[in-house]
Amino acid sequence: MAITEEPKSPAIGGKGLQSGALGLVGNVVIGLGAVAPAYSLAATLGYVVLAVGDKAPAMFVLAFIPMLLVAFAYKELSQDTPDCGTTFTWATKAFGPWIGWIGGWGLAVSAIIVLANVSEIAAIYLYNFLGLTDLAESVPATVGLGCFFIISMTLVSARGIVVSERMQNILIAIQFGVLITVSIIALVRVFSGTAGAQAISPQLSWLWPSGLDVSSIAAAIILCIFIYWGWDACLAVGEETKDPGKTPGIAALITTVILVCTYVLVAYAVQSFAGLSEAGIGLNTPNNTDDVLTVLGQPVAGAIAASALLLTVSVSALSSTQTTILPTARGTLSMAVYEAIPKRFASVHPRYMTPAFGTIVMGISALFFYLVLKVLSENALLDSVASLGLAVAFYYGITAFACVW
Repeated sequence: MAITEEPKSPAIGGKGLQSGALGLVGNVVIGLGAVAPAYSLAATLGYVVLAVGDKAPAMFVLAFIPMLLVAFAYKELSQDTPDCGTTFTWATKAFGPWIGWIGGWGLAVSAIIVLANVSEIAAIYLYNFLGLTDLAESVPATVGLGCFFIISMTLVSARGIVVSERMQNILIAIQFGVLITVSIIALVRVFSGTAGAQAISPQLSWLWPSGLDVSSIAAAIILCIFIYWGWDACLAVGEETKDPGKTPGIAALITTVILVCTYVLVAYAVQSFAGLSEAGIGLNTPNNTDDVLTVLGQPVAGAIAASALLLTVSVSALSSTQTTILPTARGTLSMAVYEAIPKRFASVHPRYMTPAFGTIVMGISALFFYLVLKVLSENALLDSVASLGLAVAFYYGITAFACVW
């Protein structure tokens, strides 16, 4: 089934969603939760350092520029046509049904891929936090808990947007509380001279990408696009937000600014405290690349910080598991309203006022994808996640061009 004409937007709230359920703060929280900043930094910062050395903070700033511009595009489009279909709806109105359909599915497929990854990350880090290292290294144990997380977060998302927001408030408070606290402790120790011989003094030059070749910058920017991805979730719940023509767009801008400030702060703290050597906790040590945050926990502030960072990464991945389901289900709701996919996806639960059917289908799809790729090969899942930066850039690009057009 495919749409054959430009969609005509129903009235705000006309899809049956709970209008006015979220305020500006709740909308920002949804956007931040979908990004999973703690997990994104843990998984990506080491590789950015490998690509560009001490210029990692500059890469976060460079990647922020297109993200901010795309956020402005989302803001303008949301003000013109508030719709939970976001890329699908706006690209269809600008370029026709085929481009819109491709953009909508680009978003959905990206979400399904990342759901499989973040649910497993949440399981592994939770086991490590609890001291159950054997289970963290056991494929059946991590897959089992990862599947449980996908199922439980799908049910929470189907239960209602208010319940989802309340859970995200707690998860986001944990993430940013731990990240900012550990970063400040690390910087204080660097400036006080108690960080150790490996520490290096922070430099303003880290914010300027001088001396880098184009290929290194490109590799780092693709990685950074992944760690920013997800803020657009606040636009997908726009129809459930107060003043849907204004609030979601402002929330998108606020979310991206919060992210760049957090990423630069953490990058400076980690880089300054750990240094760039190839020994010990240095960021160029091969064993540290996969997760620089939890490696630094013990040296920065002892066992408590180490445990807190393990829990934070798990919470971050769990938060993203839920907030990735939310916009994806609402995207399929919009596609069904405009008859681009079966009408069954347009149904909204009469009590919870959520696209329960689409939510459950997205959860099942992520579960199936996760299990199949784990059976096929561990590398298949990792490679699919590694390709997300290009997929995200693709549908962000379509949305930005739709705004200009």
